[in-house]
Amino acid sequence: MLFCSLQAQQKETLRTPTKQDTLNGSITPERIWWDIQHYDLSIKPDYVNKSISGKNEIEYNVIQSKHSDLMQIDLASPLKIDSVFQKGKKIDYTQHQNIWYLKLPKKQSSKNNKILIYYSGKPTESIKPPWDGGLVWKKDSLNRPWISVACQYKGASLWFPCKNTMYDEPDKGASISISVPDTLIAIGNGRLKSKIKNPDSTTTYKWEVKNPISHYGISFYVGNYVNISQTYNGEKGPLDMNYWILDYNKEKAQSHMIPEVNTTMKSLEHWFGPYPFYEDGFKIVDAPYIGMEHQSAIAYGSSYKKGTNKKGGDISNTGWGKKTDKIIVHEISHEWFGNNITAIDIADRWIQEGFAGLGEELVIADLCGIKAGNEFMAGRFRTIENDKPVIGRYGINEDGSNDNYVKGWAIMHMIGAVINDDAVFRKILRGLNHDFHNKTVTTNEIETYISKKSGINFDYLFDQYLRTNKVPVLEYQYKNGEFNYRYSNCNENFVMPVKTNWSKDIQLYPATSWKTLKVANEDVTSELKIDINFYITLKKVE
Repeated sequence: MLFCSLQAQQKETLRTPTKQDTLNGSITPERIWWDIQHYDLSIKPDYVNKSISGKNEIEYNVIQSKHSDLMQIDLASPLKIDSVFQKGKKIDYTQHQNIWYLKLPKKQSSKNNKILIYYSGKPTESIKPPWDGGLVWKKDSLNRPWISVACQYKGASLWFPCKNTMYDEPDKGASISISVPDTLIAIGNGRLKSKIKNPDSTTTYKWEVKNPISHYGISFYVGNYVNISQTYNGEKGPLDMNYWILDYNKEKAQSHMIPEVNTTMKSLEHWFGPYPFYEDGFKIVDAPYIGMEHQSAIAYGSSYKKGTNKKGGDISNTGWGKKTDKIIVHEISHEWFGNNITAIDIADRWIQEGFAGLGEELVIADLCGIKAGNEFMAGRFRTIENDKPVIGRYGINEDGSNDNYVKGWAIMHMIGAVINDDAVFRKILRGLNHDFHNKTVTTNEIETYISKKSGINFDYLFDQYLRTNKVPVLEYQYKNGEFNYRYSNCNENFVMPVKTNWSKDIQLYPATSWKTLKVANEDVTSELKIDINFYITLKKVE
């Protein structure tokens, strides 16, 4: 009997990385010598022509005494750099497709250097946001302009010049100024610093975050927004909560979104620790696509109803998915895992998506009980495709399998089941957000931390579910009071303990070699089943 239905495993033909892949995805000599301190971005989107013009002043420190005199800046065609200045002097540059090399003076201060880049053009348009990345030029239901951006996969170089890599975030945060027609309102990350009316019938809104932020976490929204402002009494005290809603959605926001956000925040602060960005406040914004974890400016484009997809359904097929608004819970979870803790390389994106999935489960468990959370997770197991390993190839900006969402979540769920102590598991989750606060991390760092803090070596579990697409099979046979069992279709070191319905929920400790357990006949009257918390398959052998 299969524990869950699985799609056939497929062999994947790996594409050969291009030079651009390597330049974009690796820590090149032209990147490694400088450390971003701050982005000061100014943009003027043109809705009619679907174009953008702007500038970005990048503050940076020099962290290598001997370094290249070239600075790598990423800006994707068809956008182009118009000019570059440092200390008022023009800087020469060359272009290699989406990579630009600035020729800087050899003498650079160790700290507080600045480079000013002017740019313009028609940025890549996202046709299926947020999946394909780019600028989003839409209209709201009243046929009015509605603009945003989503760029997690390909990066922020799709719309502004930056260091398009996840390992280096601006230590002092970022500011974004958006100039739009007076009839529209522009929203950015963090707090509103100024609102200036210009002579050309436009208004410039300047927003700022104090915390480090990933390049793809920087975003903006333009539309006919109204604001609802509240205060949430969180673990670190009063937290500013702002809801920027299209004017016709105000009533739905008050009846659905605000209560849902408050419930989610209470649960996630309990499990993950205090909201990470009290300095920047919390904000959720109506977006022209389903959702995205833009730091302190979360995109929401779902249905204003509970459910696990835009139609208010339940992808888990358990009923529990209709107890929360998935997009609200998932994207808020990313404030802890994705924004506070960010994977250094997109190949490790399971860190972001797996823990956000876990957040969905924890909120449901808090609302409806642990059994509900477990059933909700088990219902999602069937959506795992096992097409390829969760972790992609490093250094080429390559995402792994889409299983990084549910399989990454399943990994953490199983770790919680093996630990079997909510207090210990919660301490680990909160500890991650405390000890890796505002840091970029690798999978190995997360693995090591969890194993150390739990006192259990989980290498076998991470190796199996992150680095292969094989689902372990628990083979068993029962004869004359002896229960023989082992794991197959797995790594040699795979030894995850599991529970069954035989012999009073006995715990098994399988390995890849056969083990024998004495089991009384009265304990095996029913069909053998595996505890729903474990993502394995079951096979009876003769």
